[in-house]
Amino acid sequence: MADYNHSEIENKWQKYWQDQKTFEAHVDTSKPKFYALDMFPYPSGAGLHVGHPLGYIASDIISRYKRNKGFNVLHPMGFDAFGLPAEQYAIQTGQHPAITTEENIARYKEQLKNIGFSFDWSKEVRTCDADYYKWTQWIFIQLFNAWYDQSQQKARPIDDLVAIFASEGNKSVQAACDEDTVSFTAAEWKGYSEKEQQETLLKYRLTYLSETSVNWCAELGTVLSNDEVKDGFSERGGHPVVKKLMKQWSMRITAYAERLLDGLDQLDWSEPLKEMQRNWIGKSQGAEMTMDIEGHDDKITVFTTRIDTVYGVSFLVLAPELDLIKKITTDEQRAEVEAYVEVAKNISERDRMTNVKKVSGAFTGAYAINPFSGEKIPVWIADYVLAGYGTGAVMAVPGGDQRDYDFAKHFDLPILPVYEGMDVSKEADATKEGKIINEGILKGLTFQEATDKATAFLEEKGIGSGKINYRIRNAIFARQRYWGEPVPVYFKDGIPYPVATEDLPIVLPEIDKYLPTEDGDPPLARAENYTYTPKGENTAYPLELSTMPGWAGSSWYWYRYMDANNSDAFVDNDVQKYWKDVDLYIGGTEHATGHLLYSRFWNKFLFDMGFVQEEEPFKKLVNQGMIQGRSNFVYRVKGTNQFVSLNKQSEYDCTPMHVNVSLVDNDVLDTDAFKAWRPDLADAEFILEDGKYVCGYEVEKMSKSKYNVVNPDDIIEKYGADTLRMYEMFLGPLEQFKPWNTHGIDGVSKFLRKAWRLFHDEQNEWNVSDDKATPEELKILHKAIKKIEEDINNLSLNTSVSTLMIAVNDLTALKCNKREILENLTVILSPFAPHISEELWEKLGHSEGISQVAFPAFDESLLVENNHEYPVSINGKVRTKISYPVDMDKGEIEKSVLADETVVKWTEGKAPKKVIIVPKRIINIVL
Repeated sequence: MADYNHSEIENKWQKYWQDQKTFEAHVDTSKPKFYALDMFPYPSGAGLHVGHPLGYIASDIISRYKRNKGFNVLHPMGFDAFGLPAEQYAIQTGQHPAITTEENIARYKEQLKNIGFSFDWSKEVRTCDADYYKWTQWIFIQLFNAWYDQSQQKARPIDDLVAIFASEGNKSVQAACDEDTVSFTAAEWKGYSEKEQQETLLKYRLTYLSETSVNWCAELGTVLSNDEVKDGFSERGGHPVVKKLMKQWSMRITAYAERLLDGLDQLDWSEPLKEMQRNWIGKSQGAEMTMDIEGHDDKITVFTTRIDTVYGVSFLVLAPELDLIKKITTDEQRAEVEAYVEVAKNISERDRMTNVKKVSGAFTGAYAINPFSGEKIPVWIADYVLAGYGTGAVMAVPGGDQRDYDFAKHFDLPILPVYEGMDVSKEADATKEGKIINEGILKGLTFQEATDKATAFLEEKGIGSGKINYRIRNAIFARQRYWGEPVPVYFKDGIPYPVATEDLPIVLPEIDKYLPTEDGDPPLARAENYTYTPKGENTAYPLELSTMPGWAGSSWYWYRYMDANNSDAFVDNDVQKYWKDVDLYIGGTEHATGHLLYSRFWNKFLFDMGFVQEEEPFKKLVNQGMIQGRSNFVYRVKGTNQFVSLNKQSEYDCTPMHVNVSLVDNDVLDTDAFKAWRPDLADAEFILEDGKYVCGYEVEKMSKSKYNVVNPDDIIEKYGADTLRMYEMFLGPLEQFKPWNTHGIDGVSKFLRKAWRLFHDEQNEWNVSDDKATPEELKILHKAIKKIEEDINNLSLNTSVSTLMIAVNDLTALKCNKREILENLTVILSPFAPHISEELWEKLGHSEGISQVAFPAFDESLLVENNHEYPVSINGKVRTKISYPVDMDKGEIEKSVLADETVVKWTEGKAPKKVIIVPKRIINIVL
């Protein structure tokens, strides 16, 4: 019989799983369900490196374990296939992005299948398939045809709102809507033209078109999110980005801000992840106040969480983007202000929020009037105020806010203490203790008294009120790109109307090239006859030319996995009632404030409208850590092609150089392979140590530029997929960052071979006995069963691997080959190393696959200790150890221990003064 051949075994079982459709999941109400989901990948041309499968391996282990525990498991995989990289490649080469995407997906699928994942490939989804994005378009239309009723705290059909308008106008309507929405009566509504009514409804719809300040990148020809901009340049490509007002589709996620916050309390997510969402939503309790501007009819409205400090205001700050600035800036200050605005608009909001050390601003020359004190307050602009947060205006209280304090110090503006005992000589003091010292209606009041009185004053004077504010902004939902979902909207008299749902999908049209037109229109303007004719009409209306953003298709994909081939609904109602929601979701923290917020928003909307059963989509979420690269370095003598080994480099003037890690084994360089690596190294010379070239190393992010990317294909070819799977888990806790180090992979490979040899004799012939297992063998097995169950349920998968290694070592030491032990050992090994386990299971005589086998039950009684090994001390020194039954009488123990040969030797036959026996602890003989 041949030795353990991982390639042959893994190919065999991967084909078996595919042919037998082993992992296809269907509704089965006789079983409990378990839905394991991975954040699906964007298929890049580079393929997978060993860091990518980490979370997939963890979810696969859990999925396989749950099947063994009797669950009906849905474990799908698909591809987030729209996106900028494929489009940029299309622009450069002229090749359609669909071709590039298809090639990349094929490469990913090949790699994923080689690792032996138990994915249900029959439910694969690709966001770029028309059969999929038909339903993304359908959800868009549902959002377009809905509004958010704040009195009921839920979304409702837009037809309900139209009926309210027709019967009573909008004065009593509590809805999420645009700030500039005017009130009207039922009669006025009925008198509106069709266009006027539709324009009004756009102010209420959950997806709507409006003039919005966006990050515009002319080189990429698209709007970018704040996260895609760094220091005024696009993160992809490093192209200039400017602020620009554009008509854009947006989603009214702000309507759900409070529910998004409240929902976090129900979720089994890490606290740091929840806190990231809380901070992003940014709930603030405060007040809005309107202030007159000297010499102008315009007013400034500020939002503040500290209305109690209103007498400490020494200046106002406006966001540079506000249109009001042009109106109120004096001629003397105009050049300075315009120059400042030009610079500020090229800085991303993310950078403006984080760059707290840099102080900059410009004085407009205008003054606002503090309605409490009547004093004139200078109005400045500064980039630390954001147009999208609150009103874009801040009442600056430098005595109580450090950023205001730094600004005031820089521009020599007054810094006024507010509460008694405040020391503002060196920094701001945000105290709320004591009583207010400023002259006015709040003098002598405590924080809460002042807050209540100031808010009442605002409401009494009709210049403000108490208000809850959120940092989160409505999400821009458009890209001026080609490779994305078409927006299912056409324009009639300049007003957007949704396409009829029965006419979906609006398919992405063919175009001649993937760039904006010469007039600056999005690429879809290049399509011929890109129009829509509604039923019953003869006119072809223009379709929306923007496409949806990258997050559109990923905001609902877990539902499509449940029922991926349904052409009549995004998911069948009965199917969705069974699978409900995701039981375990694994992915990276980089999606905390993007994908996870948008997904929760869409899910809550679908729940409101009765399309799904659960309000939250992901019950439990785990962020896997990153596997970092282990870079290697060679040391080149400056000005030469001579390379010095690590421990000799101090003798030379050397420059470190990254070297491809595939040329290095345990930090020893293959010098011949190195010389063949690049033409310029063909004549390289080496100064060795002990006959070999030792490289330096450093732990860094895996990157092609650092030559430290490890391809899983190479690991699988050399060691096997089971070794890769177990080694990635063995590296450390799932949530932590850990370096890839091939030094340890040999140990995992040897472990699997040792497990294989338990079933074979020294000639590698099958050798499994039907003899009854000994208590010691059963104890080893059940100790492992207990620990592995606990570890899997706690996602402590690294310690599960250690447990399996210990069990195999202990059984090997006992030369155990008992079927009673080895069958159960094979089952508990199978979630981690499924290929070798399937092979051994078959050789044990079973016809059914190991995925269908029940996980062995843990028997507590087998771990009960019947004997205890007592250390025996004579006059305080341990001289021997003797094992006695735990229930043995003390008198019997004393007789036995005094008769023991070793004890007799050390007592020299003398009668002891005292024999102390502590049950299950120690025996102490005092002479």
